Amino acid sequence: MRIIFAGTPDFAAETLKALLTTDHEICAVYSQPDRPAGRGRKLTASPVKQLAVEHQIPVEQPLNFKEDEAKQVLADYQADLMIVVAYGLLLPQLVLDTPKLGCINIHGSLLPRWRGAAPIQRAILAGDKQTGVCIMQMEAGLDTGPVLKQATCDIQLDDTTQTLHDRLAILGATTLLETLPDIEHLQQHAQAQDNSNSCYAKKLQKQEALIDWTMPATDIARQVQAFNPWPVAQTTWQDSVFRIWLATTIDDSSSALAGQVVAVNRDGIDIATGQGILRVSQVQVPGKRAMAVADFINANTLSVGDQLG
Repeated sequence: MRIIFAGTPDFAAETLKALLTTDHEICAVYSQPDRPAGRGRKLTASPVKQLAVEHQIPVEQPLNFKEDEAKQVLADYQADLMIVVAYGLLLPQLVLDTPKLGCINIHGSLLPRWRGAAPIQRAILAGDKQTGVCIMQMEAGLDTGPVLKQATCDIQLDDTTQTLHDRLAILGATTLLETLPDIEHLQQHAQAQDNSNSCYAKKLQKQEALIDWTMPATDIARQVQAFNPWPVAQTTWQDSVFRIWLATTIDDSSSALAGQVVAVNRDGIDIATGQGILRVSQVQVPGKRAMAVADFINANTLSVGDQLG
């Protein structure tokens, strides 16, 4: 098939890598415009664009598809199929109808659960035991299209968004390759989603990362895991931002106030919560990289009784 690939971040690049090993012709890649990145705020190409340039594939980066020129460029590629993975644009119906077989999407949840921008993070925050990927025929609605194929993935107790993201990226790529040989048959027998079971995975906001120590330790641990690597769960200590990258719950209780440090050793910093104890094992303070607690306590004085938050 002649395929247009539309995607932007690392999650999408994993699928493009897999497609490049097939006999399909990737006639064009669509990706978000270059954005400022890093401390120097230098314009940087997305991971998908970088991969496309490396393989000498034409790259298109329209701001949207409102202009006639953008619509015509898309049509001129005469693609059989458009594969969309974390592209970052809602596609109008005209675009969805342009390729012969329409547009399909790889979504990082078991639809209809967690439609929207942050399905991986919301699944961890909610304490879901299982997630997966869906190959979906795209409609104008947000992740509402019929499902062609899905694959499941267990969420481990120690999963962060980063570790789960990496597994789902590979799972999405392999599931897509299993879908393509039978695409037209699967389209004819696609399963409609049950809208009554849908949840909205809204985009993460920085303020969500602020820890409320009156919450149960299990909820705070999920917050830490879901917000690693961004925006990173945080509290305050000695009037400075204190970021927590890794933490677990321990089977213990304390009469200390929520947010109070109850133990400090090389294994972790134990903090009282609204219910149970949170053991923090990796932290970050302003001007420093994330570090293991053992390294942190070598250079900082954090004591039992100190109050966080």
